[in-house]
Amino acid sequence: MATATKTKTNLKPLDDRVVVKPQEAEDRTAGGIYLPESAKEKPMTGTVVAVGPGKLSDEGKRTPVSVKKGDVVLYGKYGGTEIELDGETVMVLRESELLGVVEK
Repeated sequence: MATATKTKTNLKPLDDRVVVKPQEAEDRTAGGIYLPESAKEKPMTGTVVAVGPGKLSDEGKRTPVSVKKGDVVLYGKYGGTEIELDGETVMVLRESELLGVVEK
């Protein structure tokens, strides 16, 4: 009998798309009040896990993406496409939907 092996799916974004793993939503307010699942704000920051090769210009050259794997980015609340990959939720966004890189 053959055994099934669980493989990790790799998602390689195209053009200027970026794959971002959203940070967990806060489960408490700043005052210490615990929030139910329905009241949690949708996260708007996340860590870049994959970056496409860049947008193809009219001259046929690639314009590199300005973020890299591991960057923490800020994106719009309703931007991108949320997908589930190997039981994990990730966002696929265009570089233009990113609002900025969070620096610490």
